[in-house]
Amino acid sequence: MENPPMIGKNIQKIRTRNNLTLNVLSERSGVSKAMLSQIESDKVNPTVATVWKIARGLGVDLNDLLGSESGPKRKFTISRNETSTQLETGNNGVMIKVLSPLEMVGDVEVYLVSFEPKASLPSEPHYPGTEEYLTVIRGSVKVTAGGNSTDLHKGDFLAYHADIAHMITNESAAGALVHMVVRYAVQSHAKR
Repeated sequence: MENPPMIGKNIQKIRTRNNLTLNVLSERSGVSKAMLSQIESDKVNPTVATVWKIARGLGVDLNDLLGSESGPKRKFTISRNETSTQLETGNNGVMIKVLSPLEMVGDVEVYLVSFEPKASLPSEPHYPGTEEYLTVIRGSVKVTAGGNSTDLHKGDFLAYHADIAHMITNESAAGALVHMVVRYAVQSHAKR
């Protein structure tokens, strides 16, 4: 590398591209607003630990901040079937297979949820603004979120707020399989 990386400019570029203020980035990263301002204007050279905190606050890899002006890296993450996590929920008859990689936790999470006959998956409210998206792959389920309730059958899709108590139930005598995406609101990250 002939020239040192433009860390400050890269931080500023990623922060503005994601519509984040210095205050929000400070809350997310644990680095003071004054320090962030000095780093972005290249008045100080941050430590590796500080750059790492900022990368975490921006939700990017450390290399993204050290990279050149050539543009952002494109994501291409693979989670293999044999290494995916299977979770037993404690609710008899419900098995959750985690499809998304660990680095996506708290942002977007993707699951396959299988239900034995008459099994249900109750959930407490998630962070404010969280939404869930369900597609029924096999069988049928009933979804209740707050005061709303509906029956879904193979191929049906449902989007609903998950920041209220909600439940998915297989009321039939046959098994059911659901593809679930959980999307957290951006502002919830600052509270973590």
